[in-house]
Amino acid sequence: MEKPRILIIEDEVKIARVIQLELKHEGYESETIDNGLDGYQLCQEQNWDLILLDVMLPGLSGLEVLRRLRTSGNMTPVILLTARDSVHDKVSGLDLGANDYVTKPFQIEELLARIRTCLRMKAQLQPAPTIPVDSGDVWTMADLSVHDKSRAVKRGDHDIELTPREYDLLVFMLKHPNQVMNREQILTNVWGFDYFGDTNVVDVYIRYLRKKIDHQFDKQLIHTIRGVGYVMKE
Repeated sequence: MEKPRILIIEDEVKIARVIQLELKHEGYESETIDNGLDGYQLCQEQNWDLILLDVMLPGLSGLEVLRRLRTSGNMTPVILLTARDSVHDKVSGLDLGANDYVTKPFQIEELLARIRTCLRMKAQLQPAPTIPVDSGDVWTMADLSVHDKSRAVKRGDHDIELTPREYDLLVFMLKHPNQVMNREQILTNVWGFDYFGDTNVVDVYIRYLRKKIDHQFDKQLIHTIRGVGYVMKE
């Protein structure tokens, strides 16, 4: 069985070395890089099972590396490493497509546990069954349409711009019309890992999504089932 390959993009040499030694002890293969530009290039040139990505990097910030990866379609699991501890930075990282977020200083045991969780979810997570409408790559509800290949979202004649996380949330809900989804189900399927933080992040993104696809239209498509979760229905 091949060892999982982990890329460490971290400009603090001592931290990178400690992580690499611990990963070797745990049976992982790893490589380190100390700047964002080279790190991004290495992400694209080789296949990795997981990326440990520092936010504060020379050349290209960790968040910009993450944004470029997700924009290019690279969905390798990413755990952000950062000294920042603000809600804004955590939300920004998760919104851009990070799978988890560890604040420095951290205990190596916690980081290893989160790595195991991400790798396990990567192996176990299966795509939700698609319910195609009109064609295999388009989902619709009322006058809302989502084109999977182009990621274009329209409500009537209005083009709607969504962040990557908002888009993933919308597609997940559209794939399960008339089904009430609780926060844990949404976190597992949209965030793609065992979330360690507050499940209220789901409420935040539902609110973001509603502002864009519901608030300016007569028919509301996202409904709250109090005490249970959310459902998309006409």
